[in-house]
Amino acid sequence: MEPRKFALALNANLPEDIRIMRASLAAPDFHAEFYLTQVISHYDVEPVARFIRATERRGLALPGLFGVFFYRSANARTLAALNSFLPVPFEGLTRDLLKLWMVPRRAFWLATGGSPMGVNPDQRISEDADKLCNISADLSIGLFRSTVLFVSFAGVLWTISDDFTFRVGGVDYAVPGFMLWAAIAYALVGSLLSYFVGRNLIGRNADRYAREADLRFALVRISEHVDSIALAAGEADERRRVEMHVGNVMLAMRRLVRGLTNLTWIIAGFGWISGMAPILISAPLYFTGKTSFGGMMLAVNAFTQAQGSLRWFVDNFGPIADWRATLLRVANFRAALVATESPDDAGDRIDYADGAAHAMAFEDLQVDSPVGREGFREQHIVIRAGEHTLICGTPGEGKTPLFRALSGLWPWGSGRIVRPRGESVMYVPRGTPYLPRGTLREALAYPVLTDRFADRAYLQALERTGLGRYVKSLDENRRWDRELREDEQMALAFARVALHAPEWVVFDDTFSAMEDETLERILELLTHELTQTTIVHIGRTTQAHLPLFKQVLHLKRLESEADKEEDWAAKRVRRRRR
Repeated sequence: MEPRKFALALNANLPEDIRIMRASLAAPDFHAEFYLTQVISHYDVEPVARFIRATERRGLALPGLFGVFFYRSANARTLAALNSFLPVPFEGLTRDLLKLWMVPRRAFWLATGGSPMGVNPDQRISEDADKLCNISADLSIGLFRSTVLFVSFAGVLWTISDDFTFRVGGVDYAVPGFMLWAAIAYALVGSLLSYFVGRNLIGRNADRYAREADLRFALVRISEHVDSIALAAGEADERRRVEMHVGNVMLAMRRLVRGLTNLTWIIAGFGWISGMAPILISAPLYFTGKTSFGGMMLAVNAFTQAQGSLRWFVDNFGPIADWRATLLRVANFRAALVATESPDDAGDRIDYADGAAHAMAFEDLQVDSPVGREGFREQHIVIRAGEHTLICGTPGEGKTPLFRALSGLWPWGSGRIVRPRGESVMYVPRGTPYLPRGTLREALAYPVLTDRFADRAYLQALERTGLGRYVKSLDENRRWDRELREDEQMALAFARVALHAPEWVVFDDTFSAMEDETLERILELLTHELTQTTIVHIGRTTQAHLPLFKQVLHLKRLESEADKEEDWAAKRVRRRRR
């Protein structure tokens, strides 16, 4: 007997008795280059796994390629099994966005640059990235299933109608594969209709996500400031604000529902017509005698299957619009992160340089602030190591912009800031410090790891700043920004300074909010304990009497070019009036 050789061996349903299939493979007259079996109809991949294990135990060689085809709609269990072959890259995408966002100063530039990309970055990194990956996986699985289904029945349609002809004006025109082209054209019309009706869903989905992010941010803000709201009896006002955000979400949802309703009419109508279309399209084959009634029914079934796979775009246009909106939010956010290296606003820039150690210098430094341009009376200033310096100015002058300029966060202005090369500079903003979630030890060591300091160093830092009662709570995980009083949080900022002991510390008017007893303790710490640390405090004139400071510098309002032009224009108007 001549061996049976097949390019493709097809098994529609894998039998429960594996011995039947194993016997087929072991038959001496069987040979195939590709073996294809259906697994989705069983809603389980275990029969295929048992089949493979049984053939391996018997020592039988599977065909050169082994595959599975997907015929019926899979349930959640099967899709979950397929997800193991198509992993969702949520972790990789989230880590990539987080890495770009946490580049030094980039998050600050993005948040303060006025770009909408800086609003609610937490949702873009977490929820949008997760949604993008999950929708991508679902759409990919569906597209793969439809592709395999179309390939399976495209050949059938082509074979049935390979010699189709139609007569026009007494002339016969041949259209090979008429049924296949008709299925493609029919699906293309439906796809175009779905696109034109549902294309506005992309913008509506994006607007919905933005409004939901605003609502979540408002609720989180209330949770973080619930004590201040309660003291001010502001619950009614906060409820009004939250209800406004809820109204915005519902408005966005209504617009989205209207768009989805219009799209549903197209999808449903397309589905209704699909029941009659294959009969109408295959009827010419039957009436011209090119096929029997049974052949026409076969053509109708094959057309239905092929067209069902081709209408993947129509059936999934809603999820595709959702995927597109989410993709744009994530892609635009990532592009903004990559492009944000420095502020985009035009204007003069302060020059930053590293100079000699043990000295910090300001050369003709002028800082632009919301109230104008601020600078020093002296053009060249040098602060040497050990020379604790007070930079004072009257209330309303640009002390905070100067603090940010020294740290590099506010580069608007002119002149040069020369930092000590190879020496650490710590910047302490005004108000309570940032306390990360975690243990008190982590809050003290921030932003470095806790194992960098010995246990004794933590104990001494707390004792020196009057926080000795929290020594036993060093390793307790709490919300320390709520557990500690405001004065204790400020004392913790100085405990952090004492622990790190940097060569330089720049304060932004930190002493002004302290009680006399706390201030006295902190001055004692800075004077007698941190002898290798140089203090630069940007504060007020009333602090010039403190014995800590060895020199006092004064900020003054400078006349900018805009002020000169405005003054010149005003004088010209006055002369004309005369």
